[in-house]
Amino acid sequence: MTNSKRIVAIVGRPNVGKSTLFNRIVGFRRAIVEDEPGVTRDRIYADTEWDDVEFTLVDTGGFMPDADTAIHRGVHEMAQAAVQESDIILFLMDVREGMRPDDAEIFGYIRKTEKPVFCLVNKVDGPKQESDMYEFYRLGIDTLYPISAQHNIGISDVMDEVVFSLKGMAIEASEAPSAPCIAIVGRPNVGKSSLLNRLTGSDRSLVDDTPGTTRDSIDTLVSVDEKPYVLIDTAGIRRKSRISIAVEKFSVFASLRSIDRADAALLLLDAEEGPTDQDIRIARLIEDKGVASVILVNKWDLVEKDERTAGQFALRIQDEMKNLSHSPIVFISAKSGKNVHRIYPTVDTAIANRNRRITTGELNSFFDIISSEHSPGLYRGKPVKIYYITQTSVAPPTFVLFTNHPKGIKPAYHRFIINRLRDAYDFSGTPIRLYHRKRGDERVKKA
Repeated sequence: MTNSKRIVAIVGRPNVGKSTLFNRIVGFRRAIVEDEPGVTRDRIYADTEWDDVEFTLVDTGGFMPDADTAIHRGVHEMAQAAVQESDIILFLMDVREGMRPDDAEIFGYIRKTEKPVFCLVNKVDGPKQESDMYEFYRLGIDTLYPISAQHNIGISDVMDEVVFSLKGMAIEASEAPSAPCIAIVGRPNVGKSSLLNRLTGSDRSLVDDTPGTTRDSIDTLVSVDEKPYVLIDTAGIRRKSRISIAVEKFSVFASLRSIDRADAALLLLDAEEGPTDQDIRIARLIEDKGVASVILVNKWDLVEKDERTAGQFALRIQDEMKNLSHSPIVFISAKSGKNVHRIYPTVDTAIANRNRRITTGELNSFFDIISSEHSPGLYRGKPVKIYYITQTSVAPPTFVLFTNHPKGIKPAYHRFIINRLRDAYDFSGTPIRLYHRKRGDERVKKA
């Protein structure tokens, strides 16, 4: 990933307060904060600044030197990768638990780097904790920074030192190019992280067969044919009835926010299961947020099929997921890479359509034709007249219909206009907004 900003990584064993410190520095609740070891299991990136110096802050999963499970070993390896990527390391320890063997092992690893390492002792809230922190000098640390991430104590002092180090580093003058944001969304365990790894050509996101492995949203900047994209791998969205702990509740919230800030969403379906009720809910969310969309049917290589299977499956999706009936469908296998190369061109087209603008003159010529085909009918015994239609904005394409009776535009006629707009212009992959306004009335009334 190319980035002109320097990278500052927060590392430490589980549950010492890394995510709380991350949120304190960034200034908003981006990482999951919960009193449960190992909650932050993927790297979290956020561009932020301190004293007008911009940098990328990384919140890592906790180092677990004695990890005995695949998921824990994966977290440990990803934390090591974050250290290798970073320019400055914030090593965080917990004064309340005292110096632990894990602290010594982690510090032994990171002190081998030639990068600046700032050793922070967290949860120092008073004189007693200040006296307790001195045992950490046994690690051979020259300078300790007592802080309380939760109560915002000592953060400014250490960040002033960090920024001083950043100012001494040569930072590339070129700005990172602006790039469309693409959210990878879907139910747990449909292959979102596997797809991200396939699209980026790396193991940036932890892949495991356990549903809910990705709990946070991860931003990854990639370049394809010299064109940049920001890929957002979101946590699996589950039914509310199945969310039983605060961590998963926040994961869902993070996923919704990821869709909200995306230009396009890749909605993954499981080819073996087909569209589910939860898939339909996610499709409705994508439509509500007004982002472009592409439906990806994953694990297509596991389905027995003939020449008609794909067409029948597509018709089923369009019938059951009416909110995204306009979305292109790509049948893929994230595991084998089949048809993954088609995703970027397809999403490019959907985003271009989301930003398409039609001139008022062209729209009204179009509307003269469809009005002769199908009139709006009557409202309270009087004919509904449509004076003209205009496009007011893009992303998504938004149109306003001026009429003498906005309430006289029935839902069926509303859908008729949208469908004809799609027929006349290429709006595949994007929602369309249509509002009705009474001529001379400044209030916009949503149909």
